[in-house]
Amino acid sequence: MTDPLRTELLDLALEAARRAGALLLDGRPADLGVAATKTSPVDVVTEMDLASEQLITDFLSEHRPDDGFLGEEGASIEGTSGVRWIVDPIDGTVNYLYGLPAWAVSIAAEYRGETVVGVVEIPPRGETYHAVSGEGARRNGERVACRPSPPLERALIGTGFNYVAERRTAQADVARELLPRVRDIRRSGSAAIDLCDVGGGRLDGFYERGLHPWDVAAGDLVAREAGALTGGRPGRAPDGDLTVAASPGVFEVLQPLLEELGAWHD
Repeated sequence: MTDPLRTELLDLALEAARRAGALLLDGRPADLGVAATKTSPVDVVTEMDLASEQLITDFLSEHRPDDGFLGEEGASIEGTSGVRWIVDPIDGTVNYLYGLPAWAVSIAAEYRGETVVGVVEIPPRGETYHAVSGEGARRNGERVACRPSPPLERALIGTGFNYVAERRTAQADVARELLPRVRDIRRSGSAAIDLCDVGGGRLDGFYERGLHPWDVAAGDLVAREAGALTGGRPGRAPDGDLTVAASPGVFEVLQPLLEELGAWHD
């Protein structure tokens, strides 16, 4: 992959995320409601999810018409250039619906199947995380790094819960077993933010079952480029069964413990 292409993809992702973030922050209707549901009646889509994804795909397509897309709200285009954009127009939709400040726009660019650029725009925080493969991770332009690894019992761990009741019940059982073994557990409602917070030193680790490519693509790259380790079940990449990210010493203990606790199944 050439440096000019890498630079172009980063610049486009940053600008698309900035425009979508501004739309979502300034254009949120006072009477915002649910436009549709997905996996369950509590897994919602708002009109602003749809507007944000349309803005992002239109902007990127205007500049790179031969690229592919995978978007949470339905964008699916194969493309012919070797580049595919993976877009979550609002990661943390329920937070956004309720006016809670933990939501983000997540945009990643893959080149021939490898994630090479990731941008996570967090308008309520006034923060933009970005990473380029092999070039480190940054928050508002400043390099970030994951925290030095504490013992697991002093580690602050993020997680999330699925919108399907049966899966959420199983996840609660895992959290109940894990909680006495760590400093504490946090649940923000946005996997993209949690992954960036691992990379930015605000969490020691994060895990969740049931995530999709658009939830993790950009944040996973940010975490890895900040020095964290990421994976799924032992020996596997992050996937729908399990996503784990943590500073190296925490990851080495947390991943096998989550395997033992059955965090990868309902």
